[in-house]
Amino acid sequence: MTRHILAATAAIALFASGQAAAFQTPTDAATTAKPVKDGTTPEERSNTARLNAEQASRAKSDNTTYQQEVSAAEQQVAHDQTVFSEETAAYEAEKARVAALSAEERMQWEADVAACKAGDTTRCAPPPAAPPR
Repeated sequence: MTRHILAATAAIALFASGQAAAFQTPTDAATTAKPVKDGTTPEERSNTARLNAEQASRAKSDNTTYQQEVSAAEQQVAHDQTVFSEETAAYEAEKARVAALSAEERMQWEADVAACKAGDTTRCAPPPAAPPR
């Protein structure tokens, strides 16, 4: 008789659990969903997908910002190089102009010295001024 009571109790419990599962709401089913082979539930996979999408969006934004910064830096380097080249060219041109002027003045001075030594006193340098007494 005890066996029959235990068997009946087990049958009723099994039947009741089946009925309870049939009356679960969709949100109850999602929270109690059985995990798949990797041990995650659909809710966990959904959250993981959402977090991955957010991270991918941030990474894409960061990459875009980085590329803009790299581009700006490259443009600045190109600009600085252009300015440097222009200033170097202007410096070299001025240096060449001054060297040519200096060479011309030296040639004139050498010609004046040669003429003075040859007797043309008009091309001689004036005598030094006498020191004040």
